[in-house]
Amino acid sequence: MGIRDNTPSLHAFLHANIVRGPGDILMDAALVIRDGNVDNVGINISVPKGAVVHDLRGAWIFPGFIDAYSTLGIEKSKRENEPYGAPPQYLSKSNGPWGWNDAVKPQFVAAEVLNPDKKAVAELRSLGFTTLHVVPNDGIFRGTSALINLGDEGLRQEMVQSEVATCLSFDKGSSTQSYPSSLMGSIALIRQTLIDAAWYAKVAAERKQRPILPQIETNLSLEALNRQIAAKMPVFFECGDWQGIARAQKIASEFGLQLIFKTDGSAYQRMDMPYIKSNPLIVSLNFPEAFDVKDPADAREVPLRRLLHWEGAPTNPAVLEKAGARFALTTSDLKKSADFWPMLQKALRHGLSSEAALAALTTTPAAILGLEKRLGTLEPGKFANFFIAEDDVFAKERVTIYESWVGGRRYVVQEMPMWDPRGQYELKAGNDVQRLLIHGRLAQPKASLVIGKDTIDGTVKLENYNVALILPIRKGNPNPQYRLYGIGNSDRMQGEGVALDGARLTWGATLVGQMPTKTDTTGQLKRVDLVDFAKPTLPFGPFGNAKIPEQKTWLIKNVTVWTNSAQGKLENAEVLIAAGKVQSVGQNLLQPPGAVVIDGKGMHITPGMIDEHSHIAIAGDVNEGSNSNTAEVRIGDVINSDDVNIYRQLSGGVTTSQLLHGSANAIGGQSAIIKLRWGAMPEDMKFQAAPGFIKFALGENVKQSNWGQQFTVRYPQTRLGVEQFVRDAFTAALDYRKHQDEIAKGIGNRLPLRRDLQMETLLEILDAKRFITCHSYVQSEILMLMRLAESIGFKINTFTHVLEGYKVAEQLKAHGANASTFSDWWAYKYEVIDAIPHNANLLQRVGVNVCINSDDAEMGRRLNQEAAKSVMYGGMSEEDALKMVTLNPAKALHIDAYVGSIEPGKDADLVLWSDHPLSVYAMAQKTFIDGRLYFDRETDAAAQRLVASERQRLIQKMIESPDKDKKKFEGKNGPQIHHCESYGHEE
Repeated sequence: MGIRDNTPSLHAFLHANIVRGPGDILMDAALVIRDGNVDNVGINISVPKGAVVHDLRGAWIFPGFIDAYSTLGIEKSKRENEPYGAPPQYLSKSNGPWGWNDAVKPQFVAAEVLNPDKKAVAELRSLGFTTLHVVPNDGIFRGTSALINLGDEGLRQEMVQSEVATCLSFDKGSSTQSYPSSLMGSIALIRQTLIDAAWYAKVAAERKQRPILPQIETNLSLEALNRQIAAKMPVFFECGDWQGIARAQKIASEFGLQLIFKTDGSAYQRMDMPYIKSNPLIVSLNFPEAFDVKDPADAREVPLRRLLHWEGAPTNPAVLEKAGARFALTTSDLKKSADFWPMLQKALRHGLSSEAALAALTTTPAAILGLEKRLGTLEPGKFANFFIAEDDVFAKERVTIYESWVGGRRYVVQEMPMWDPRGQYELKAGNDVQRLLIHGRLAQPKASLVIGKDTIDGTVKLENYNVALILPIRKGNPNPQYRLYGIGNSDRMQGEGVALDGARLTWGATLVGQMPTKTDTTGQLKRVDLVDFAKPTLPFGPFGNAKIPEQKTWLIKNVTVWTNSAQGKLENAEVLIAAGKVQSVGQNLLQPPGAVVIDGKGMHITPGMIDEHSHIAIAGDVNEGSNSNTAEVRIGDVINSDDVNIYRQLSGGVTTSQLLHGSANAIGGQSAIIKLRWGAMPEDMKFQAAPGFIKFALGENVKQSNWGQQFTVRYPQTRLGVEQFVRDAFTAALDYRKHQDEIAKGIGNRLPLRRDLQMETLLEILDAKRFITCHSYVQSEILMLMRLAESIGFKINTFTHVLEGYKVAEQLKAHGANASTFSDWWAYKYEVIDAIPHNANLLQRVGVNVCINSDDAEMGRRLNQEAAKSVMYGGMSEEDALKMVTLNPAKALHIDAYVGSIEPGKDADLVLWSDHPLSVYAMAQKTFIDGRLYFDRETDAAAQRLVASERQRLIQKMIESPDKDKKKFEGKNGPQIHHCESYGHEE
């Protein structure tokens, strides 16, 4: 075992400026540590007998930093490279008694595999970090984290706590299992797993009371998760941007969880989120780098939103501080840990206070981790975790850290000078007597000779008590006057040297006075003037508003009103809007006090367009294309309220859209019906009065005809199989209901029912609480699904696309189905070979409620023109054509009591057009939703100019920025555009 270790454990640090905690600074104070803990700290405290004394001569002591979110020491998991052409993996690869999905691994314990690299640990210590919260980095349910001190004694001694928190994310990580393949699938998996864990715990409790209950499968994953929940461990959720925060919080609210959000630093874009103040955040300092935009062609490729984020991201910590949010800073996401101080200083320059920065690195992470009694400040009884710096590290451009102490053990970062040479000296070199000044930073002092009225700089180097002076160094003359070497202490230096002529000499320098006392601003951290910075808008990015538009009273006069009601089309009429509703329609209406009057002479006003089939404003993939039945996934979980297509469609008069799951599966995901409230939070965009919908699909996409040779193992693979698959799913749902009823009646020796979100959704369909929109083309399949539904006892609400609908129009009418079709799309794949542009007309003549939809972000801006094509192709009346994009989709979506026509009491979702609304020349001048003006053509013109000027300002700023190694932008210039068949794309 060698010699017994008897390293002194009692130390006293004197004459230091000690920062005990945020806002608590003691000048010329002392710190005493004993046996790895703080023993005493204060001014004029006594030094214990036997203590090793360290005279710091004005150096600064700070509490050691805590990185609240690190993966150091955990091997980064990588997804296996599947052989080319390998089929999808639907089952777990695990053979153990674990959960069914490989992305769910709460049983993982970081402490059991932790192996931190000593070089990386030393680098973090050199930055001021003494404690690390190490989180697992793989999967959706990731397991438990560990807390370690950053010493070199091995994990047996450095482990502070082996299990600190349970960790989640939206990223399935290395799992090669097909499900989930989308963000909404990840959220559904989280939701079902938490439900399963509660059920598993309930079964275990009941079996203790009633051992005769049937045995269930062993699931160690759920057991681990239940232990973590029962222990009330903190829950860390890596959620990315601010919308990820909102999504994670929604899950937390459902299950009563208190989350700690790990964010990407974009929270400043949406500070109206209430949970920003109620939940702690772990904030990344990985601010975006400038792009190389000198070439105008390259500059044009960078989205304005990215330019704005580049400018605004460094203000994120300061914005959080100002809002009173609790946040911790982390090195996580940095390309290298050495970037920590430059990035932190960038945040300080952009408004973050020194006190808040220190709190975000000490007291806040300690409190978040539940270890504030041991970490975070320099108080008696706490860990002796601190570092010694030359100066106030939060106030200077250059940060010099001398030593890091972890658990009372010393780690040298940079040798501290043994003495302070700074002052005014009388220098005798040979026969010359001159005035010598030594000044500047202690870590890198400077030397100057005063010759007459001139002060000529030289250099001084210190190593322990050795000193080397080279002075003065004259401009234009590479030869110094003296090269002096020797030793020194705090008041005298002496030794030998060489003069300019080569003569050897002896020298001595005696301290005759201190340097003049004045505020030293050398190297002071300079704050950035934020006056010219773009202010965050709602939403963040181009065309955002300073605030949500106000609900006003509007009187629109002298306008042609397309009422879609028994009143028909009214010429030279008026519409009064108040409190978000249509109050009256007619002529010579009474003008309420304070009403905003709009003269609509020569204009037309219609109900807002309603797009029955849209895929805009969806984050991540539009398809959870893994399983054939994904009824549990919800588009409502992934609404992307920042999608600029919302604004673009407002400019085309669209006010309501049904956001549909794609057509990858026979039974797809649940829809979200939204009003295009540009700038609102995702949840606030939802049409609250709308019932639930779900997407079904038939045809080539479902049976994976065009997916590739590897996609031949998922059932069904034929149109025949689709019918059987859907029938089997509803049979299972009916069995699930039977099980529910038997448990409720106490029949048999039954276990508690495991809630199945997939089955519950199908039961909602059977109970007419959720309605089906079915992707379809071919008449045989349309007939098949109607007959199947009728045989089971439900109805298909809407057949969308339905390009062979004209062949089965009478049957659609008899079934009570709506038809939502394209105006004139055909020949884009074989199953639409019989599509004709008269489809809508023929269906309408039979009495089917017909809608025209977009299924395309660009077409969604021209729904009025798409509707007009039926006038051209089939002679449909103008009013009936307009209804196909207003009242008819409102009826199909069961929201016609609120929208679709201009009648008193209905929502004031209206469009004021410059011309006949079915004309190609018509432009939406104003688009109202709930009586709020969300789009105005005049305001848009000013916004377009602002976008252009902001782009130019930011490009010039980026060109002039000091960022090094600028690279060309290689991302997408614009949002991901989804269609029914989109699969495998991420935002």
